[in-house]
Amino acid sequence: METVNIHQAKTHLSRLVDRAAKGESFVIAKAGQPLVKVVPLDTPNPTKLKRTGFMIGQIKVPDDFDRMAQDEIEALFNGET
Repeated sequence: METVNIHQAKTHLSRLVDRAAKGESFVIAKAGQPLVKVVPLDTPNPTKLKRTGFMIGQIKVPDDFDRMAQDEIEALFNGET
């Protein structure tokens, strides 16, 4: 495992973070004394969320969907309960 001094870590932080994100751990030291160990997080890679058509084939809308319970709805609107 590589050890980098704190000055080098400040100068090359983005490069070191990229390496850590790829799985390379390293230690940051000050005056030769190890201070912290940088390791990648164990989080899954985010996947692009697919929204349009995500339930294709899983739902069937009846042909008379727009007329379902039409009589009951009209009765409610006309005050015929």
